[in-house]
Amino acid sequence: MTITKNIIVPGKHLKPILTDVFYPNNNSSKPIVIFCHGYKGFKDWGAWDHMAKAFAKAGFFFVKFNFSHNGGTIEQPFDFPDLEAFGNNNYTKELDDLETIIDWVCSNPDFKNHINLSHITLIGHSRAGGIVTIKAEEDQRITKVVGLAGVSDFEKRTSTTGELEKWKNDGVKYIINGRTKQQMPHYYQFYLDFINNKERLTIKRAVSKLNIPYLIIHGDGDTSVFIEEAHELHKWNAESTLKIIRDANHVFGAKHPYNEPILPTHLDYAITEMIHFITN
Repeated sequence: MTITKNIIVPGKHLKPILTDVFYPNNNSSKPIVIFCHGYKGFKDWGAWDHMAKAFAKAGFFFVKFNFSHNGGTIEQPFDFPDLEAFGNNNYTKELDDLETIIDWVCSNPDFKNHINLSHITLIGHSRAGGIVTIKAEEDQRITKVVGLAGVSDFEKRTSTTGELEKWKNDGVKYIINGRTKQQMPHYYQFYLDFINNKERLTIKRAVSKLNIPYLIIHGDGDTSVFIEEAHELHKWNAESTLKIIRDANHVFGAKHPYNEPILPTHLDYAITEMIHFITN
């Protein structure tokens, strides 16, 4: 298996996109799978490396990356040493980053003998579940899409009733990271970006218009993104496939750091379902 980590891909917003690739050591063309981490996440979180290896062992060309403004740096691609970048992140930048990675994979001469450009699947966890459905709807290169504990509505997560005026006046609001204890900033530009691009960023619109296979995987024990959101997504696209994993939480039994030699049971099951969906 070839594993190359922390490849620097230039982004459109003056910050690099650190990227990992995992694939079997053969010259056959392989289906491409691109994984996007969620809010307060990063490519090296928890069991994501284990997941990448599982996909590679199953014959896929697997790509995962850090969004350019997720708060990581080249020197420290995990956790959040660059809170200024985190505060200046927004949905549009994440869509641009994903497009950059798709373009990079498809045009990279080093990958020419290893990839099948007619089979490109996007997987998004949590917030990125919305990002991948929007990108899949607007990019004709994408052939399948998977939401892993994905959200159904960006608008209700962009602002809380009664806080907008204070956010606008202060220019910033802070969210505490329960694990690192950092005060993580959200600058007011985040709200403006959503309002200025509201139609594009409406997940319901994108999901309803998807004309490619769409898999929704969710745990009924998820306390971060409730199971009702998975049912909403499924309702908006009658051709979608909904898989509910009993008792699974938001991260399917993983944690950070994750030092176990094998995948958590719920994540292993989710990966099996994704591989079956992509292959068939």
